[in-house]
Amino acid sequence: MTGIAQNISKRTELVRQEAHRLGFDGVGFARARRLEREESRLEQWLKEGRHGSMQWMENHFDKRVDPRKLVPGARSVVSVMISYHQPDLVREQLSSDQPKISKYAAGDDYHKVVKEKLFELFAFTESVTGKVEGRVFVDTAPVLDKAWAVEAGIGWLGKHTNVLSREWGSWYFLGEMILDAEFDYDEPVADHCGSCTRCIDACPTDAIYEPYKMDGSKCISYFTIELRDEIPEEYHRQMGEWIFGCDICQDVCPWNSKARRGSEERLFARPESADKDIDYWEELNLQEYRELFRKSTVKRAKFDGLKRNIRIAAENVRSRDMTFVNVAGKLKKKQK
Repeated sequence: MTGIAQNISKRTELVRQEAHRLGFDGVGFARARRLEREESRLEQWLKEGRHGSMQWMENHFDKRVDPRKLVPGARSVVSVMISYHQPDLVREQLSSDQPKISKYAAGDDYHKVVKEKLFELFAFTESVTGKVEGRVFVDTAPVLDKAWAVEAGIGWLGKHTNVLSREWGSWYFLGEMILDAEFDYDEPVADHCGSCTRCIDACPTDAIYEPYKMDGSKCISYFTIELRDEIPEEYHRQMGEWIFGCDICQDVCPWNSKARRGSEERLFARPESADKDIDYWEELNLQEYRELFRKSTVKRAKFDGLKRNIRIAAENVRSRDMTFVNVAGKLKKKQK
């Protein structure tokens, strides 16, 4: 092994160790290149209009599929992941019939938490490689984070289109460093979804229209977060109690039932937003909204959007309750 190769191997291991020390639950290294397979998939997905009103997905196409357009001279994409998994929160939501917020949004804004750690990792990387040209990304730039996580061996792409790990399930955030430094590169891991179709079967809007394919324009997360117009009435009932995001496809995934608990407390649910009933949410005013979600990604839906979602959830909760009352009444009459 040459001296240069030894240095590359050493720096790779040092960066990997530092990533774990900073609290990342996984890190992987991939060679920066144009993602040709993902390029054709993304192009077809956009042509079919599966991005709905998310017109920004059409922007910067070349940068999305080639990280060297984002960082000239880039040689590597370093992917990191950090779990936000709270088993207690999963159980609580599954047993609750009250309005639900997707578990990833229950804690502090992950963009800030993950990026803070990534900047530290970037500074450390520069200390062991010398001057580095590069940038860090956390879901706010045209980077195909899932594709790079798969390339870097973080996990495999599940049939619900989230990246899955045998150890961590899919309850985690991703981030990237795109750098002009070289590393030892990891290999993608095998797909362990097998014949399971639970995520597809459970999706109430049929947004997962084929294994590994998601129609973003039909996803409950899209309706409750990205869509600024009124949600089509044909999807109101399928939305159930979700007022921000949706975790159904992840809740039913067998790998998520085995996932390890995360350790970054800032990503865990805040007590003040937990276990609120429909009356609380219907009465929520702008000032309370601002205070409650001051450090939360829930702000992305805007106040008016969240209240729209709450109205639909309230209809579903009350419709369900009325159905229960009617069924219970009929059973009581039969018993007499």
